Order: sequence, then structure tokens, then C-alpha cells
Amino acid sequence: MNADDSLIRKVLETARTIAMAGASNNPARDSYDVMAFLQEQGYRVIPVNPSIAGQTLHGETVYASLSDVPVAIDMVDIFRNSEAAGPVVDEAIAIGARAVWLQLGVINAQAAARATAAGLAVIMDRCPKIEIRRLGIKPALKA
Repeated sequence: MNADDSLIRKVLETARTIAMAGASNNPARDSYDVMAFLQEQGYRVIPVNPSIAGQTLHGETVYASLSDVPVAIDMVDIFRNSEAAGPVVDEAIAIGARAVWLQLGVINAQAAARATAAGLAVIMDRCPKIEIRRLGIKPALKA
């Protein structure tokens, strides 16, 4: 169950607001760098991490859960382990996100099947930073 380039392109070209589940304020973590990269591309990236909720990360308030985010989310980028990704996918379905993106090494076929059945686009075991560069995607323009 892996997304083809056309689905990846569609998700990245149509998303405007991304929630990053598992965002970290530690510059040594991949999520820190990927969040900054996505913002540089013009996406609004809202960090989600209960451990640092209420803090600011890359200019955005950190929320404890997806359901706490006060704006509509197009895509949920999941920086959690494969087992923890399941509940995040379920929350993404509940808030009406259009897509879930499970980062490199994050594989949860059952959660992906639930998201697909709910009508969400699913990309698993990939990184949007890598895919934007690989496909030469020109994503969302800054509002």
C-alpha cells in the first residue's frame, strides 16, 4: 500500500495547512527541520505535541491534539512510531483532514486502511521534504 507519484503530487499541490503530529522543539529531530522546510515552501504547519503544548515552534502555537487545532487541516504529517500512528490517523479522520502522511519508517497498514475507507488520501513511509524535491513540486503559495 504505497502511494504513486500522482497521489503524492496531488496531496502536496493542494494542501495548504498541515498539522505535524509529533513535532519537536529539538533541532536534532527530523520533525524540527521538516517543519521549517514545509513552512519555507509556503505551507502553514501547525505543530501538535502534548509534551510542549502551549509553546511556540517556528512561529506557530503547539497544540496537544489534532482536535485542539482551531483551523481546518488539509494534511496530517505523522512523526510518531508505527503503533502510535494508529490513534493519530483516527483523530485525523475525526477532524475531517483530507490526507494523512506517515513519515519514513512509519508503517501501519490497519490505520492506512481505516483512513482510505474514510476517504482520506494516504501516503506512508515517505517524507514530504524528500518528495517535494524529488518531484520538483511547487506547493502552496504563501497567503
